[in-house]
Amino acid sequence: MRLRNKPWAKEKIESYPQYIVPNPENFKGKWHEVFHNNQPLHIEVGTGKGRFITEMAKANPHINYIGIELYDSVIVTALDRLIEADLPNLRLLNVNAADLDKYFAKNDVERVYLNFSDPWPKKRHEKRRLTYKDFLKLYESILVDGGEIHFKTDNQGLFEYSLMSFSAYGMLLKYISLDLHNSDFEGNIMTEYEQKFSEKGNRIYRCEVKFQN
Repeated sequence: MRLRNKPWAKEKIESYPQYIVPNPENFKGKWHEVFHNNQPLHIEVGTGKGRFITEMAKANPHINYIGIELYDSVIVTALDRLIEADLPNLRLLNVNAADLDKYFAKNDVERVYLNFSDPWPKKRHEKRRLTYKDFLKLYESILVDGGEIHFKTDNQGLFEYSLMSFSAYGMLLKYISLDLHNSDFEGNIMTEYEQKFSEKGNRIYRCEVKFQN
């Protein structure tokens, strides 16, 4: 993904601490203080421009959401969406997903969404894939017992790899769709990439997997 430099992005991010949480490590184990309630917390790792997480928060006001995005130049678009929607149950974090355990404690999160993650197709980059075993261990360390990962991609190779990775880790495969948009799945909220790829005729793959106690 080629990113357009936006030198003003960092200043804008810092101007909206009510939406993009500064110093998120201060809320590890106590995210209820940010949302002022004890609703379940779902996070999206690699939230991109924020369409998915914003629409999920609109559709499910009884759930709190956090979108996590590393790149300043990308998260500012998600920020614009959130400013416009002004949702009390959605916040953003401008941090590296590899450091999730710095910001979340065990039992903080009930569900992790992974949508159209970078496939890192070369074998030498396997450890960078967000469904690699080290990342699964990281998610498990912040999820409640029996917590879930919901995963979507248009990349068949990454999907097949991920199913094997989930299985090897001992996770329960609850739901698998090899063609989401031609399935009976209801309530799908598309990401920007999902719309783009599906309009090109690409098949969309989706699965729900659960950590077993």
